[in-house]
Amino acid sequence: MSTPYPFTAVVGQTDLRLALLLNAVSPAVGGVLVRGEKGTAKSTAVRALSTLLPQVDVVPGCRFSCAPVAPDPDCPDGPHEGGPGGARPARMVELPVGASEDRLVGALDIERALAEGVKAFEPGLLADAHRGILYVDEVNLLHDHLIDLLLDAAAMGASYVEREGVSVRHAARFLLVGTMNPEEGELRPQLLDRFGLTVEVAASREPAQRVEVVRRRLAYEDDPAGFAARWSGDEHEVRARVVAARALLPQVRLGDNALLQIAATCAGFEVDGMRADIVMARTATTLAAWAGRTTVLKEDVRQAALLALPHRRRRNPFDAPGLDEDKLDEILDQFPDEEPQDEPDPDPDPGTDPEPDPDGGPENPQGPDDGGGPDGGGGVPPQGGGPQDAQPPAEPAEAPADAPEGAPQSPAQEAGGPEQAAVRAAEPFRTKMLSVPGLGEGAAGRRSRARTAHGRTTGAQRPRGQLTKLHLAATVHAAAPHQKARGRAGRGLVIRKDDLRQATREGREGNLVLFVVDASGSMAARQRMSAVKGAVLSLLLDAYQRRDKVGLVTFRGAAAELALPPTSSVDAAAARLEKLPTGGRTPLGSGLLKAREVLRIERLRDPSRRPLLVVVTDGRATSAGAVGGDPRELTARSARLLAADGVASVVVDCESGPVRLGLAGALAADLGGPAVTLDGLRADSLAGLVKDVRTAVTTPATHTTRRAA
Repeated sequence: MSTPYPFTAVVGQTDLRLALLLNAVSPAVGGVLVRGEKGTAKSTAVRALSTLLPQVDVVPGCRFSCAPVAPDPDCPDGPHEGGPGGARPARMVELPVGASEDRLVGALDIERALAEGVKAFEPGLLADAHRGILYVDEVNLLHDHLIDLLLDAAAMGASYVEREGVSVRHAARFLLVGTMNPEEGELRPQLLDRFGLTVEVAASREPAQRVEVVRRRLAYEDDPAGFAARWSGDEHEVRARVVAARALLPQVRLGDNALLQIAATCAGFEVDGMRADIVMARTATTLAAWAGRTTVLKEDVRQAALLALPHRRRRNPFDAPGLDEDKLDEILDQFPDEEPQDEPDPDPDPGTDPEPDPDGGPENPQGPDDGGGPDGGGGVPPQGGGPQDAQPPAEPAEAPADAPEGAPQSPAQEAGGPEQAAVRAAEPFRTKMLSVPGLGEGAAGRRSRARTAHGRTTGAQRPRGQLTKLHLAATVHAAAPHQKARGRAGRGLVIRKDDLRQATREGREGNLVLFVVDASGSMAARQRMSAVKGAVLSLLLDAYQRRDKVGLVTFRGAAAELALPPTSSVDAAAARLEKLPTGGRTPLGSGLLKAREVLRIERLRDPSRRPLLVVVTDGRATSAGAVGGDPRELTARSARLLAADGVASVVVDCESGPVRLGLAGALAADLGGPAVTLDGLRADSLAGLVKDVRTAVTTPATHTTRRAA
């Protein structure tokens, strides 16, 4: 077994280390979600935590880690006889993003269950993590069906495996720790709320701190055992402090004043439900025990709020988690601390520093506030400061629309100017679902119909590879004619491997939603572009909820630009959209050709993910860009090429004014999809759009158009 990086050798990351240690003292706090860019010691700190946890007493031979003093009465390995147990280190179990359901919850031997009627159960990762740590790296990329299983286990403290009438249950209480890079997408709100605490980490920008990070990492890689030995004293001190805080925790008193502070803070930040209040109370009492006190003070409540509330307050999904610390202080100042009572000796071990510095040690001359970590760490930025706190940009002047076709334009306009400053998006609204027609086989999501491993059962087939979902009726039907020939004598069926049938299921997949946005002068009027951005932002919110990949192509002046390559980070697309300038002519054909090239490359990278093209334009084409020729003919030809590729498309018609040319409708006809106005994009006025998308792609008239193209 390789030597883990010492927890106390992690440079800086004060909030991260504190949150992990609080959960080591009291697992009831509910786990930690660590958010931050790559290379900030997230995984290293989590993996190092397991060495600081006290040993666990278990029943010898029990695969489910039952405690000898209180074994699980429903343990599949039970019932257990009373007697002495054995001690082992607490486990840290890693859940891979691509793990199967059977790997997580365990698997039943279906053949033995059918033929012999026995529960032959192989435990999964939830059983291994019982009374330990379950660590999920890149938790935001975890498949939905695994998230649902984690939610159930975290809520009930047990794992249930139900397969065709055979049921197994075992205890599954674990400390859930997840790490994620927000640029790769956000978490579902249900899972986000299951994490007790959240911490934002970032790399240090101080050269001295970064030097210390590199020095320690190189020293560890050269001699892991020797490096760990040099930090063993600090590790022992922190481990002893965890044990002492656990012993003191039951004596900590949470007074009425502290409870009022907690309740007022949660109400002031408008968090949903009561879980935030409970988590804050548990965190505050644990902070007091960690400090060696038996009374919760205002400073404990404040620190608990900074760790427990950022991911629970009401916010736009594209806003970064954070708290307004001035508002927090204002709320807490209404409730002065109670008079402290006589405290016990906070240092149960005379040889232990009551407040040891986890960063203290032979190689930390900078002190505990250094930024960084073994992977390139850094200090924790102040809470708050998300996009919701940004100052609105200055209002731009009204921009002229495109000149009529054929009218002369200045060189600046032809090249893309005069460029107008970016405007703020209008308030987003709820849209109805746009879906790709047909039945796909892409990654799990919530948009289009697809063959998936989870969903409603639609039929059965012979398994391709390992059997994962048994279709019981089809299996029995296949085996029944052969029972006499196989010499069946008892109650059980005689099942052979060839009899097994795999259930085919239908669910939903995520798609690649590629936005092609017109940023030309005709879109530059302030109110109009604000409405356009609001509509695209609304569609991005819908893509966020349906777990799609998104991309953004913009066109203006003489060319089209891939503003955002396809990514799972929908908030990155929203940020690019907010900064989008406008002005110049309208190379609509170039934008469509750029979109076609992006989709071609993505089809090679991820052939199972089907695209949905959303073109946001008024339909005008006043420039052919570098391609040359007639702009309108280039636009029509480009649209027909996309239709011939089988790309499902929707045109959002941004034309305004009393006189309408209907150019967006003609573009939609060439693309083989529907056109919808900005007002018609709202959920309450979009009733027939999904049906129109399917009809436009599948009607014989469309096929004729594609053949002609």
